[in-house]
Amino acid sequence: MPAFPETMTAVVLDDFGGPDAFRQTTLETPAPGPGQVLVRVEATSVNPVDYKIRSGAAAALAPEAPRILHMDVAGTVAAVGEDVTPFAVGDEVFGCAGGIAGAEGPLQGALADFMVCDPDLLAPKPETLSFREAAALPLVWLTAWEGLAWTKAAVHDGTRVLVYGGTGGVGHVAVQLAKALGAEVTATASSREKGEIARRLGADHVSDYTEETPEALAARVTGGEGFDVVFDTIGEQHLPTAFEAARLNGHIVTTTSSDTLDLSPMHQKGLSLHVVFMLLPMLAGVGRQRHGEALRYAADLVARGQLRPLLDDTRFGLFDAAEAHARAESGAIVGKVTLARDAA
Repeated sequence: MPAFPETMTAVVLDDFGGPDAFRQTTLETPAPGPGQVLVRVEATSVNPVDYKIRSGAAAALAPEAPRILHMDVAGTVAAVGEDVTPFAVGDEVFGCAGGIAGAEGPLQGALADFMVCDPDLLAPKPETLSFREAAALPLVWLTAWEGLAWTKAAVHDGTRVLVYGGTGGVGHVAVQLAKALGAEVTATASSREKGEIARRLGADHVSDYTEETPEALAARVTGGEGFDVVFDTIGEQHLPTAFEAARLNGHIVTTTSSDTLDLSPMHQKGLSLHVVFMLLPMLAGVGRQRHGEALRYAADLVARGQLRPLLDDTRFGLFDAAEAHARAESGAIVGKVTLARDAA
C-alpha cells in the first residue's frame, strides 16, 4: 500500500487568462519514479514568472494543460523512488522544483496536495522557518545567489553593491546575501517606509529612486566613483540608470533583459552585463545539483540569523490561487505572497 492517498486536490490551469482562470479539481496522486521524491506540499509562493505563465505572457515556459503551476515548494517527503539517497520519508524540504516545461517533460507545480520532484532541486528546510516562510525563499534566493555569488559578479568583502528594489522579492534577498558576503550594500526603495525595511534587512545606505538620481546616489555613497556591482531586479527600463550608477569597469547584473537598449554607455565605461535566468537547470536539466547546494547555503545563513524571508501581510490557503495571484499582481505588496495549509 502506498504511503499517500490515491487521489489529491489540485488547482489547474486549462487556458491562459486572469487569476480566475484557475480551477480546483481532484486528480490521481502521482507516484515517484526512479530518482524522484514525492513531496506533500505544505506551502508555496507566487513569483512573477508564475503569473506570467498563467496569463500567457510566458507561454513558452508553461507545462502542458491541464497545468499545475507554482515553482516554489515547502513540504514533507511522502515517498521516495529507487536510487534516492539524499532524502527519506518524513524529511522536511524546500526548493524551486516544478510548474514549468522541463527538459524531459513537464514538471508538475506546487498547487496540489502532492508534487513529484527531482531531489537535486531540493534541500532540507531550515528548522527555524515555518513552511510558509521557507516556501517564500527558493526562486528569489537562487536568483540572487546566481547574480551575486556564482559566476556573475562574485561579490566579496568590500564590494560596493547597489540593489534595485531592496524590498522586492529578489531584492530583499539580494540585500541580505550581499551583506553576508561582506559587501557595502545600498538599496533603492520607492518610499521612506520601504527604505526602513531595507535598512532592517542589512542595507548600509538607502535611496528613494523617485527623488535621487543615480549620479547623485553614486556621489553620496561612493564619492562619485560609482558602484562595483549594480543588481537590477526590477527591469522596465532601469538598466540605463544602472549604467549611470556603475563605476568604470563595473558589473551590471539583471534579471530582465528583453528591452531594446543603447549599449554605448556600457562601452564608454567598460561595463560587464550579466543576465540571470535561474530557471535554466529546470528547463534544460543541466546543473540541477547546483540549486540544491545553493539552497543548503541559504539554510546555513538562516541558521546564523543572516537571512530571513520578507512576507506580504496577506495569508492565503494552499488552494487560494486566484486570490493570491490577484494580490501579487496588485502592485501593493511588500515581500512575497504565500499560500499554505495552515495560517502560520
